[in-house]
Amino acid sequence: MPEEYTVRPSPIETYIPENITVHLGPPGTYAPNVTVTFLDYIKNVASSEIYPTWPETAIAANIIAQISFALNRVFTEYYRSRGFDFDITSLPAYDQTFVNGRDTFENVGELAEQLWTTYIRRKGSIEPLYAQYCNGTTTTCSGLSQWGTVALAEQGLSPIEILRSYYGDNIELVENAPVVGFETSVPPYVLRLGAASNDVAILQARLNRISSNYPNIPKIANVNGIYDLSTRDAVTEFQRTFSLTTDGITGRSTWYEVLRVYTAVKKLSELNSEQITYDEIPIVFPLEIAPGSTGNEVRVIQYYLNFISSYYDTVPSIEIDGIYGPLTEASAAAFQTTMGLPATGVIDEPTFDLMYENYLAFVRSLPDESGAAAVPFPGNNLLLGSEGEDVRLLQTYLSVIRQDYPSITELTPDGIFGAQTEQAVKDYQELFGLNVNGVVGPVVWHSIANTYNNIAGTENRQEGQWAT
Repeated sequence: MPEEYTVRPSPIETYIPENITVHLGPPGTYAPNVTVTFLDYIKNVASSEIYPTWPETAIAANIIAQISFALNRVFTEYYRSRGFDFDITSLPAYDQTFVNGRDTFENVGELAEQLWTTYIRRKGSIEPLYAQYCNGTTTTCSGLSQWGTVALAEQGLSPIEILRSYYGDNIELVENAPVVGFETSVPPYVLRLGAASNDVAILQARLNRISSNYPNIPKIANVNGIYDLSTRDAVTEFQRTFSLTTDGITGRSTWYEVLRVYTAVKKLSELNSEQITYDEIPIVFPLEIAPGSTGNEVRVIQYYLNFISSYYDTVPSIEIDGIYGPLTEASAAAFQTTMGLPATGVIDEPTFDLMYENYLAFVRSLPDESGAAAVPFPGNNLLLGSEGEDVRLLQTYLSVIRQDYPSITELTPDGIFGAQTEQAVKDYQELFGLNVNGVVGPVVWHSIANTYNNIAGTENRQEGQWAT
């Protein structure tokens, strides 16, 4: 059970991390890492970079720039996507000055306490601004001049007016950003053919943007969150281009390399960033499923909860009806309590990840019962290009069902999900009022399994009894 409630970075919102890990040296060199609270980090950087005797508005403008710079490093996972185990360095040659263990100035610290959840972004953009700055005397840059902020403050400019003097009029301040414990953005499960999630959709969108700079990487025509053959082909070519293992599977190394290259081509860690706008982020599955929701996503949740309830007495079983009513809410809250999560009754990302993790663990622990009733959903969607025993079982079930539903395309159970299998799945989906897309997820598998069990397990049935 998790000891604390943490989240992965959101693709549509910038969070303030509770903690930040600082490397006390240049990247790639041996030096210790220290992890401090983000607030203490900002107090330290501000006390190391500027003078406490400066006008308060100048200090405030500098602190906001320092916060934005650090958040940009966290948001883009700039160092972690390069294989490092820290978020930022302590050196101004790479990032901004952090002096481990130093005392901080009282007035600077008080301002940091007021501002540490405030950052800069361009209007209409998601990512924190890469708020480049320099001292303006011994070094100059295209961003903020630290000493220049003093002169502007003495002219009576406010912090936002000072910042706009350097970064342009199209910036805005985001205030009171949420503070959370961070995990890596790497999906909790390897993405491969058949995976379906917002992570897949984000991967597809990033690969499509990268392919504009690397045209050998094929475009993915349908950014739908389903890891299909076109997604696998794009991943494989990306891996080949950037000297990764070419297996078409997106694990940690491929995910981070895609993020690194995406950040580079979008210039997200530069002052002239291309920016990430909200309409660029493909959220194809709901970020949370709450009471009152209906539809296929609810059925998926109910399927998992109902299966898990067989293993946890604390989680009540529920009907799979696609309606998120009081019983589903109670079951979800009971699962959250069992897992040590806040019992909100709302399926958010941490809840779903643990639900799926538990489901997979239980399914994989089941004994082989070939020839008995249909087995539970194997945990990964089956679609064109899938291969293996799960596909062979699906084909077997559909072949049995076809005895009573002859409009389903005839199949030979060979474990290869080809065009005929896809058509047979579509035939079944159309017959039973399901979304016709040729993809077998938990809801379709559950329906096929139930139909198979009814037909294969019924004695003395009449020929064509269930035919339509």
